[in-house]
Amino acid sequence: MPQIAQIAETYSSQIFWLLLTFGFVFFVIGLGMVPKVQATADARDAKITGDLDAAKAAFARADEAEADYRTRDAENRTAAQATLAKAKAEAAKASEAKLAAADAEIAGRISAAEARIKAASTAAMAEIETVAADAARDMVARISGVSASDEAARNAVKAALAHG
Repeated sequence: MPQIAQIAETYSSQIFWLLLTFGFVFFVIGLGMVPKVQATADARDAKITGDLDAAKAAFARADEAEADYRTRDAENRTAAQATLAKAKAEAAKASEAKLAAADAEIAGRISAAEARIKAASTAAMAEIETVAADAARDMVARISGVSASDEAARNAVKAALAHG
């Protein structure tokens, strides 16, 4: 078998080149490139881990800021409601004071007007009594020919006005 004999002749040369190729691949790729690729992957994993930790810290800070904001908002809302209630109370007091002053002024005007009306009514009644007494005295003098005194005519008119 000539093929086997030929294999035996080239066998050592093939093993040499096979070992040389595998050695080259091992040293260049295994020892040269793989550590660089592994270092890049480790650096990427470290960066991702760092970024995730930074994001978690940012979320925690954001949650704290939101909690602070909500607390301040609630405090401000409470303060605003207290200020509003105080302003309403002050406005109610001011309105009440103005209404009381206006009521007092109106009551004063009403009592003054009632006094004027009463005075005018009294004066009108006195005038009516005087006119009625004069008219009664004139009627008595015309009808009966007797002259009545002013006092008698006034008393007659007062009696007639009192009995309606």
